[in-house]
Amino acid sequence: EVQEKESVSSAGERTAKGRGLVLAIGAAVISFLLIGGGAYWYVSSKTVYIDQSVISAPVINLSPSSPGVLEQIFVNVGDTVTVGEPVARVGDQIVEAQTNGEIISVNNDIGALINPAAGQGAVASMVDPSQLRVVGHLDENKGLSVVKVGDPVIFTVDAFGGKTFKGVVDEISPTSRASGVVFDISNQRPTNEFDVKIRFSTSAYPELKNGMSARIWIYKQ
Repeated sequence: EVQEKESVSSAGERTAKGRGLVLAIGAAVISFLLIGGGAYWYVSSKTVYIDQSVISAPVINLSPSSPGVLEQIFVNVGDTVTVGEPVARVGDQIVEAQTNGEIISVNNDIGALINPAAGQGAVASMVDPSQLRVVGHLDENKGLSVVKVGDPVIFTVDAFGGKTFKGVVDEISPTSRASGVVFDISNQRPTNEFDVKIRFSTSAYPELKNGMSARIWIYKQ
């Protein structure tokens, strides 16, 4: 009978300890959620988030000054060129790079007639890496009114996982994107998207390339 009482007492102590452990774990989880939720709210209140973003630079099309037959191409996609470097020969004309940069497309249709006046004049296209920007598409009702030129920015690039990069707001488009109209489901009102361009140090981040996808957090000032 004594052993039975001791066994019951031990079982009760274990049950109490188990309940205490469960309560402690539950309290820790709730605290974590509250702290995490508070941190998320704090960050959200201080930042404007843009999910749809891409690294890009203005495309420079290289063309002859007059019509002619494409005789030779001297570069390939991905080549780095310097200003004045020969890119192609059209008839007797040598088409040269207009600035230092990277070739992003070439016309390999040797023998084709190149006619700039007819909109068929590009023998190659290039970008100037120093002009790379992170371009985000921001809905007008998701923080556009508080974003200002000079605001500090943190952004990530899909190709580099969770690594963060720094920049600043360089330009906010004065007009909406022609193809960036979405609709608010609640009232079917059109919501326009505006381009927000982020400048960053291309020398500090040489790994960032034209066309990479990114995400942006703009810190409100």
